[in-house]
Amino acid sequence: MRDESPGVQELFDLSGRTALITGAGSPLGFAMASALAEAGARVLAASRNLKTARSVAVKLGGKERGNHLSAVIDQMHQASIQRGFSSAAKQTGRIDILVNNGHEKLAADWRSVTGRQFTRQLANQTGYSLLARLVRDHAVRRGTSASIIMLGSMYGQVASYPEAYKGISGANPAAYQALKGGIIQLTCHLAVYWARDGVRVNCLSPGPFPGASAPAKLVKRLKSKSPMNRMGRPHELKGAIVFLASDASSYVTGQNLLVDGGWTAW
Repeated sequence: MRDESPGVQELFDLSGRTALITGAGSPLGFAMASALAEAGARVLAASRNLKTARSVAVKLGGKERGNHLSAVIDQMHQASIQRGFSSAAKQTGRIDILVNNGHEKLAADWRSVTGRQFTRQLANQTGYSLLARLVRDHAVRRGTSASIIMLGSMYGQVASYPEAYKGISGANPAAYQALKGGIIQLTCHLAVYWARDGVRVNCLSPGPFPGASAPAKLVKRLKSKSPMNRMGRPHELKGAIVFLASDASSYVTGQNLLVDGGWTAW
């Protein structure tokens, strides 16, 4: 019997699709943008800073090398979200994939965080929701499908280890934990409402991927908590983001994919 189902390479191929990714200038954001470009997508790199967004777009390769675009989107401000999305849609004519990766950081932990700071941190999730809705509405108007990917965290599912931070830095911020947990739940909620529109919504939750500025002593302690005894490397998100963006995950929605080296398996 002839098998007429698509092959693996076809399932993961993003040729002809346009992907919008916020926070594209961060190390993880750039790795994911690169992965989408390498899989064949035309990438629209978004950042709060236009210079940063343009720099990312110029560096991206794949079939669309030289055709990648940029936009300014600050997920903390509704007007910026609307302007940025309008610019993106006007430049490309279509948005098939959204990666909600932008994030405004907060250093204050539970000991010192103010009510205003806590509430502002949660506004990251508000921005994710508003931008996701714009992409959903855009896809429905066009009569096409779309894949929306939220960026969560292992800390949206489990607590951090107090002893890992003791004497080095403040605790992992409680507002961050609440934010990422909320993003995972938002993913489930939107997925069931938008499934029949042909719009899939999933969450990608990285584990420990400390930046270059992370204290060496903290990284050492975090390694000891990981089953793999090491930290994640940005390129290790590439496979996961392409899977969630592509037809390889066409029957996957409302899910939270953890890339955490086994951290949450303890």
